Amino acid sequence: MADYNARLTALRARMKASGTDLVAVGPSSHMLWLSGVSPHGDERPVMQIVSADHAAFLMPKLNADAARKDTDLPFYAWSDDEGPVKALDDLLVAFGVKQKAGLKVALDETMRADFALFLLGALDQPRHAFTGETVAALRARKDADEYRLLKANALLNDEAAKAAFASLEEGVTELDVAEVVKNFYRARGAAAEFTIVGFGENGAFPHHHCSTRKLKRGDAVLVDIGGRSQGYPSDMTRMGYFGSAPEGLEEVHGIVDRAVKAAIAAARPGVTARTVDAAARDVITAAGYGEFFLHRTGHGLGIDIHEGPYITATSDVVLEEGNVFSIEPGIYLKGRFGLRLEEVVILKADGAEVLSDLPRDLFRMG
Repeated sequence: MADYNARLTALRARMKASGTDLVAVGPSSHMLWLSGVSPHGDERPVMQIVSADHAAFLMPKLNADAARKDTDLPFYAWSDDEGPVKALDDLLVAFGVKQKAGLKVALDETMRADFALFLLGALDQPRHAFTGETVAALRARKDADEYRLLKANALLNDEAAKAAFASLEEGVTELDVAEVVKNFYRARGAAAEFTIVGFGENGAFPHHHCSTRKLKRGDAVLVDIGGRSQGYPSDMTRMGYFGSAPEGLEEVHGIVDRAVKAAIAAARPGVTARTVDAAARDVITAAGYGEFFLHRTGHGLGIDIHEGPYITATSDVVLEEGNVFSIEPGIYLKGRFGLRLEEVVILKADGAEVLSDLPRDLFRMG
């Protein structure tokens, strides 16, 4: 179980190091990570606000009682007939910041803009930033409990992928295979986070939406799936074909697999995200397919399916022990097939550990 007091202590250390006076998060995964509280989010202002000495919630009364069961922190609750202005002022006075000018405030980048402006408008000439130096930086380094949950979900996803490929038969649709995955998770107390199943030419669209396209012999099959259990998701892509492999599939598979291996080898604490991206991209470019690698190499994974660190060609973020992110290079040949292989890794002191146990070999079905 998460130690929210330890997370508050760690946040305050980051605030001190970054010269941040206040952190304000909305009803988001930042709040869930920081406090275990996940209130209903609508147009009513909801915030958890943290200073060097205080932490409290601004929350509508109609949600406050339900949220109190998850935290011992104080609430500044307000009703619809009162409005939130006095409650926020009372909180800021209690924090001793109401009259201080020029405070640096770290705002939840996923929070509604009107919540952020409401808080900034109640302060005297505040300076604002987002959470990259504070909450987001802490969330990017997974602790032992988070690693355990992510590993368990990766292994469950291995089995879901096997079930997806085992369901392939002539005439089955992409939507049929996606339903197999959803049912697999549901039967095991989890839920599908997303399903991308692409037959043949549909695999060349990286974010393809499953369709009624029917499987036929000679089709490549892309399966990119993830499930959520105990608050954390999984994410993995594997490839296969039905009947016989389309021309070029095995060659492209070998190139992409080498790109994955190169990025895994490059991923270690102290290197930049762009170094890992380049390791994968250089393999594909050298093989003559650089223009067909259409996206970044990876994204962080935690409470959110996409979070920091982002493994892009332009990112100078220095990777740290505990970072969890995907490595998913691909080659997309319009009108023929797309091929992506995806692993999620956690950085240990001596390099990257792959969470999945499922080999990246092509599934040969039918």
